[in-house]
Amino acid sequence: MKPTISLLAILGLAVVFAGVASAAVPASGGASKHATLVIRHQLRGCHAWSVNGGVYKASQTVAIHRGGWVSVTNNDVMPHKLVQTSGPAVAFSRLTAGTGMGLKRTFAPALLGRMGAAAKISFSHAGVYKFTTKPGEDYMKGMKTIGADNVLKLTVVVG
Repeated sequence: MKPTISLLAILGLAVVFAGVASAAVPASGGASKHATLVIRHQLRGCHAWSVNGGVYKASQTVAIHRGGWVSVTNNDVMPHKLVQTSGPAVAFSRLTAGTGMGLKRTFAPALLGRMGAAAKISFSHAGVYKFTTKPGEDYMKGMKTIGADNVLKLTVVVG
């Protein structure tokens, strides 16, 4: 009886690990050269982001090839600063400063200071990279949300 239980436990763990591993891979079945993230405002949790047009959530994982890049566009009602928390050094560059509401000054590429602002993160080394954002104040007064604000987290696996 005990060998059957051990075999079932091992099989169960294998299924769990396979599910976790597949969550880190794009729908195409493997790593790609680039990925696109979009940050949006939402009623519950204040903000979330989507990878390549997928489900909006607070934590995302993407897999890309070495030499690839991730673009991040801020469509939220507040500025977001991209912050790398671990992994080899990356290069941030600005794709667009955005228009309309937002900060009225010049800012570094990692600071998505206006609605529509976009940055590109380039990865020249293999590894696991982690990012978060530091949100600023709402551009407009009176924006209502439900619950605590989400902490946006991103894991990029570069192979």
